[in-house]
Amino acid sequence: MSVSRRGLFGLAGAGVAVAGLGAAAGVLATGEPGGQPAGPVSVVPFRGQHQAGIVTPAQDRMHFVAFDVTTKDRAELVALLRAWTAAAERMTAGQEATEGGAVGGHPEAPPADTGEALDLAASALTLTIGFGPTLFDDRFGLAARRPEALIDLPRFPRDDLDPRRGGGDICVQACANDPQVAVHAIRNLARIGFGKVAVRWSQLGFGRTSSTSTSQATPRNLFGFKDGTNNLKAEDPAALAEHVWVTDGPEWMLGGTYLVARRIRMHIEIWDRTSLAEQEDIVGRAKGSGAPLGQRDEFDPVDPNVRGAGGVALVAEDSHVRLAAENLGGAKILRRGYNFTDGSDGFGHLDAGLFFVCFNRDSRTQFVPMQRALSSRDRMMEYLEHTGSGHFACPPGVAEGSFWGERLFG
Repeated sequence: MSVSRRGLFGLAGAGVAVAGLGAAAGVLATGEPGGQPAGPVSVVPFRGQHQAGIVTPAQDRMHFVAFDVTTKDRAELVALLRAWTAAAERMTAGQEATEGGAVGGHPEAPPADTGEALDLAASALTLTIGFGPTLFDDRFGLAARRPEALIDLPRFPRDDLDPRRGGGDICVQACANDPQVAVHAIRNLARIGFGKVAVRWSQLGFGRTSSTSTSQATPRNLFGFKDGTNNLKAEDPAALAEHVWVTDGPEWMLGGTYLVARRIRMHIEIWDRTSLAEQEDIVGRAKGSGAPLGQRDEFDPVDPNVRGAGGVALVAEDSHVRLAAENLGGAKILRRGYNFTDGSDGFGHLDAGLFFVCFNRDSRTQFVPMQRALSSRDRMMEYLEHTGSGHFACPPGVAEGSFWGERLFG
């Protein structure tokens, strides 16, 4: 269902309940705050137990941005977070960032909304905020409130990180089924934050590379393989409680999660000259079906004991899926990445790849050991280059009358 932003004015509070039980004027909400859909979704509730954009069924487009906070005034930063929350709630409901913002203000003043999303549907827009390690310094009196789990990610083998593509005090992830809706949201948050924050780096993504709901088919990455087959799903709340949502640490983070972002350039020209058999051996899955080698169905478990000719293991010890499966000790992560293409590198090669995003309860025991194993032993690393990295603490959902980060600054 397509609902224009003009037509959605005032809908945010008219039936889109925190629990998402039902629909407002035909706009279906989710079955759980930020959770699984009850049907085709145009508006995803902004407020709820957890932030939307985490277990929300992954939309098709993404615009991720990391900000540096430039103000040194704590009260000014809090006021900005309040203003951002109000604008985010409006935009996720399909409205302008402020009422009448695009064309309803004084003609001699700059518009309070940039206007490129006028008449576009809400497109399941979600906005998810996170706070980086650098925010917890002496500028705002937050040093004692930094969670132990919010580590500075270690440098992994073969990392080639560009400092201009990593870090940041605050991140915002905008996901939507219309790229212009996602870009509009980030653009207007940056506009509102002018003089208080500055964009440090950003990334556009298309074509989700994982599914966060059983209602979604597994997508493919730019290597042509299905990606995220064994991802956690919104329909498994017990697994989410075990692997995603924070249950210890500072009170302000309870019910939140930790976001890891990694910009991974894929050397697709070299990959495209690699034989199909070798591609499948590197990944450990059949390219067509997505099934683990030696199995028939995409969702069959990886079996390292299956042997081929000469007794050689079909799923090699240094294959991507085997290393990912065997080096987490039962821990899992919720993946939510996107493909990207950022032009060429000036040498006739596409600057393209995977913008990897995951959410986990504790990156020290989930993402970090997985990445250490992959970066040191995975044969796929010959075709990958990690160029950007970020780690952020995403607080729980926004309650009625509250704002992004209120419990942190309270």
